Amino acid sequence: MTALTSLKQLHYLLALSEQLNFTRAAESCFVTQSTLSAGLKELEDVLGAQLVERDRQTVLMTPLGLEVVKRARAILAAAQDLVEIAAGAGKPMMGLLRLGVIPTIAPFLLPQSLRLLRERYPALRLALREDLTASLLLRLEHGQLDFALIALPYDTANLLVEPLFDDDLWVVGRKGDPEVKARKVDVTPSMSDRLLLLEEGHCLRDHALYACGASIRRSWEGMEATSLLTLVQMVESGLGIGLVPEMAIKRGLTASPNLVARPMAKPSPKRTIALVARRSTSRLADLKALAEVVQRGKLAAGF
Repeated sequence: MTALTSLKQLHYLLALSEQLNFTRAAESCFVTQSTLSAGLKELEDVLGAQLVERDRQTVLMTPLGLEVVKRARAILAAAQDLVEIAAGAGKPMMGLLRLGVIPTIAPFLLPQSLRLLRERYPALRLALREDLTASLLLRLEHGQLDFALIALPYDTANLLVEPLFDDDLWVVGRKGDPEVKARKVDVTPSMSDRLLLLEEGHCLRDHALYACGASIRRSWEGMEATSLLTLVQMVESGLGIGLVPEMAIKRGLTASPNLVARPMAKPSPKRTIALVARRSTSRLADLKALAEVVQRGKLAAGF
């Protein structure tokens, strides 16, 4: 029978790929440098190929090493899921649950959802991380998160997706702005020219671009906001107009006498709020339970 690699060896390889330094990689694995080096040598012997280029000053991954690292991440995440299957058998929504949330959802949906979670599942310990979608999905792939609460459309081809609800995009402008005079706003060329955007990395930026046409390549005069709050403040200063999710409007983000928020004419642009998980996850019951809580949190928040 062909010898197999061990999970420990794969863990050592991942640590080295992240640190590119044997001393720091060993410290992150809580082993000696000689133990880590021996484990990596055994891994290379089993695979019959060199995975790491090393000399006195430099550590680099070979092309095959990079491919093995990619597969090792998936293997280790699946192994963690296997452990959790046994640990959590018959005990849904208990212990630690690691949830990632994007910044254009977290402040508007989490307060009510977290209160419901505490009431329903007192034995659950929730670890939250707020970050951009790409970073959250990378952490999900690496087994550092159990679920992520994101907005679609987004590339989720390798993930398990639980759609929750649609969130319309509204036009926000300064009071008196001709773009927000109508009760329902149509997309116009002048709107596209004055559209303010979030900076690169926010999925809402792409949703806004799609809503107003693919010809938009950047925000007006190159100005970009680092957050939804900043974008609304830029609109209030008269720098342009913005597309803001309905949940943010209903939670008071645009509650200023200087601002007007209007829904868009049908078919109105929208994003879909969804929970995503690894396909290998052992926590399907938790996924369904969390989805129900988030949907009830939406109702409690009034949008």
